[in-house]
Amino acid sequence: MFKKFTLCIALSLSTMLNAQTFTSDIPFLAGEKWWGAFVAKGSEMPYLQPTGMFDLSNQGFNNQAVPLFVSNKGRYIWSDEAFRFQITAAAIHLESKFEEIKVTVAGKTLRDAYLAACRAHFPPSGKLPDPLFFSMPQYNTWIELMYNQNQRDILNYADKIIEHDFPKGVFMIDDNWQKYYGNFDFKPDKFPDPKGMVEQLHAMGFKIMLWICPFVSADSPEFRELAKKNYLLRRKGSKEPALISWWNGYSACYDLTNPEAFDYFVGILKEMQQKYGVDGFKLDAGDAYFYDPNRIDSYKPNTQSTDHTLAWAKIGLSFPFNEYRAGWRMGGEALVQRLGDKDYSWKAVGLLIPDMIAAGLLGYAYACPDMIGGGGFTSFLNIADDKFDQTLIVRSTQVHALMPMMQFSVAPWRILNAENLAICREMAYLHVKMGDYILKCAQQASQTGEPIIRHLEYMFPEQGFADCKDQFMLGEKFLVAPMLNAEKQRTVVLPKGKWRDELGNVLSGGKTITVTATIKRLPYFEKI
Repeated sequence: MFKKFTLCIALSLSTMLNAQTFTSDIPFLAGEKWWGAFVAKGSEMPYLQPTGMFDLSNQGFNNQAVPLFVSNKGRYIWSDEAFRFQITAAAIHLESKFEEIKVTVAGKTLRDAYLAACRAHFPPSGKLPDPLFFSMPQYNTWIELMYNQNQRDILNYADKIIEHDFPKGVFMIDDNWQKYYGNFDFKPDKFPDPKGMVEQLHAMGFKIMLWICPFVSADSPEFRELAKKNYLLRRKGSKEPALISWWNGYSACYDLTNPEAFDYFVGILKEMQQKYGVDGFKLDAGDAYFYDPNRIDSYKPNTQSTDHTLAWAKIGLSFPFNEYRAGWRMGGEALVQRLGDKDYSWKAVGLLIPDMIAAGLLGYAYACPDMIGGGGFTSFLNIADDKFDQTLIVRSTQVHALMPMMQFSVAPWRILNAENLAICREMAYLHVKMGDYILKCAQQASQTGEPIIRHLEYMFPEQGFADCKDQFMLGEKFLVAPMLNAEKQRTVVLPKGKWRDELGNVLSGGKTITVTATIKRLPYFEKI
């Protein structure tokens, strides 16, 4: 009886400890501003207004999340585990099941804070994704083909890239090329000769990536085999595989926290590379909200939802050609992180710069700013010339041109007139022209962890740039100020020093100038 009583007390204490919440409040210093947590909240950074409560364990807003905040006063906040937070009028309020989260004083500037956090918690690996990502455009078949991925239209898309004299680069075949989820063979009715197709695309000068996900269609041969091996997530309290709701229905899901399942999955992808000759993979899904620990059991007890997102991210380290949309931590690793799909609107164009800046400040230097014009395919169906705003596509292309990567999906030759198509082609070749410099910035990032796309506050502290969201630095050398609306004029705030614009004019900094930019012009300035 006494032993049972003692055991009950021990279990009760354990439950209480597990349920304990550590809270802390980090008061703002005078003039202090913060960035952090969610790439997709870049437009709200620095956090100037009070927010509701956010939870890193189940929120990512269709993009990457990192348990990090950095401030322009040289301070940072980090935890290895997911936490809840809320911005108040005077502080950051933090709640954690794992530890009391504290602030670290690292210096006096945003750059000081970021580099200290990087060195301590996500040091650069010294490795890069394949250099082609930085020097050439990418092309993704999603907008043009949607769920009708097929050999004929894929080759036609590639032919059109060459016919319209766009640079050849990475070519991504999107979702629904495979028989079903969890199977990695091409649909025979849609792809009569997939290996021959890949060889033909290679001969054209492209590198080939395939869309994949961690889901497995229920009651398929793969499902039954993986269930026997215990490689799938299980229903809570059951030995049966869990079925998880996602945007394509209900599917089982690999439990990649199981080392055997992880190695098995990587092995399948490598076998597929040998079979078809593909170069790498676009690894979709993996969002933390799919992995609710209240509904699933995992290989290891007490596995957190973000542990699954982290395991999915580590798959990409085996493949230099990779791309992710969702992520958890993994800053400094050789992974391509794309912004989440945005809609076709001027508002979405305006999100590209602040979200890319946020990605850099969260450790994701190797980032791609979504698809040109947005990833919402319905915007590009049944296009009527009198209603479709071609200027938006041109300006979106210009924003991408001097980012680390640029990705086409909607075929510009299908939706643009000859003049606007020529401008987009010119922007693609500007990216190629700047490719050596962009790659140099990426190589620096692999050694130092520094972002490629940098906030002006990061480079020029105490000059009033903390709230700037429509300009960015490409490395240390170029200030880029794209047009983000249908207007032909904008103001540009130049930091102190001498600058040369892309037209060759030398300008003195430390002031605001007005720039006239016709549809053909992308304003950018080289630091002299």
